[in-house]
Amino acid sequence: MTPVRRLCAACLAAVCLLGSAAAQNPQSLKIVVPYPAGGTADILPRVVAEKLRPLFPGGVVIDNRTGAGGNIGAEVVFRAEPDGNTLMASPPGPIAINQHLYKKLGFDPAKWVPVTVLATVPNVLVVNPKLPVKNVQEFIAYAKANPGKLSYGSQGNGTTSHLTASLFMQLTGTEMVHVPYKGTAPALVDLVGGQIDVFFDNISSSLPFHQAGKLRILGVADEQRSRALPDVPTFAEQKLPAMNAVTWFAVVAPPGTPAAKVASTQKAIADALAHPDVKQKFAEQGAEPRGWDSARSGQFIQAESAKWDKVIKSAKVSLD
Repeated sequence: MTPVRRLCAACLAAVCLLGSAAAQNPQSLKIVVPYPAGGTADILPRVVAEKLRPLFPGGVVIDNRTGAGGNIGAEVVFRAEPDGNTLMASPPGPIAINQHLYKKLGFDPAKWVPVTVLATVPNVLVVNPKLPVKNVQEFIAYAKANPGKLSYGSQGNGTTSHLTASLFMQLTGTEMVHVPYKGTAPALVDLVGGQIDVFFDNISSSLPFHQAGKLRILGVADEQRSRALPDVPTFAEQKLPAMNAVTWFAVVAPPGTPAAKVASTQKAIADALAHPDVKQKFAEQGAEPRGWDSARSGQFIQAESAKWDKVIKSAKVSLD
């Protein structure tokens, strides 16, 4: 074989080798959800993932890495290669709140690269229907007349339900007893059973019980009424405008992820959120699709972090 032919053969072999490697390792996307499967935090990214799959020949994987208030999964993503192929989809905890609760974290939430805010879900004030109250002002009056006698459940210490209740008590000068649970489901069970009186829940979990008459939703902690519950007024409509507390779900990338990659992923997610079937599935969760760009998402996350930091310090909430 002549030198020229040998060179051509070597080049052809190299091309074939590269092609084989590319075929074996096509571009993929891993979305880590630092909470258990089955909840809203898990359902929303799975709905979006279905629309993203055509863009990633290697597949789109939802990886549930649970524990420590979302911190375990967050640390995995924080230390991942910043190539844009590993992201985290999460509610506020490990993105904007946990740094104010925990004395030590294995990651720095200030260094997350925001991709987008997937959706917002309003929190609602839910009570056992045996309480003699029909609206927020009646509830405030009843709580003031019975200081320390009402008990409120939460998904656990430092969760959004706990902090939302703390915000409410700070704004209204009321005093209630905190009963932390391990998640939403057991809190709702005890609320229906009358073991606790109050729960500041996201609307998607409480709505079926409200519709069945087993629980009563008194107010929506958002700027506008929920499309899932148009007959229930906001807190602002009930003379408590500062009571604004939504559970939100954002997608973030590891520090150092290129801006171009972040922008392309954000656009892909925003396009997915525009699909009618995605909107319908989000609506079933009481979620309002957002799809904001990185800059707007970052501003929103910073504002939320500052707001809850004040609530946490005022309520003197801390976790080990």
